[in-house]
Amino acid sequence: MRRKGDLPQKTCVVCGRPFTWRKKWDKVWAEVRYCSERCRRNGKSGGTGQLVK
Repeated sequence: MRRKGDLPQKTCVVCGRPFTWRKKWDKVWAEVRYCSERCRRNGKSGGTGQLVK
């Protein structure tokens, strides 16, 4: 069993935040590019994912 600090990390291509490996991504980790469903939707529409005030 691994500790949280030992899990692999990637950076989201939309928001730029780091995210860590999840068990549900075990077989597709190489293809994972987004940290969340929200970033995946924003990334495909061409949005930057950043909110402007």
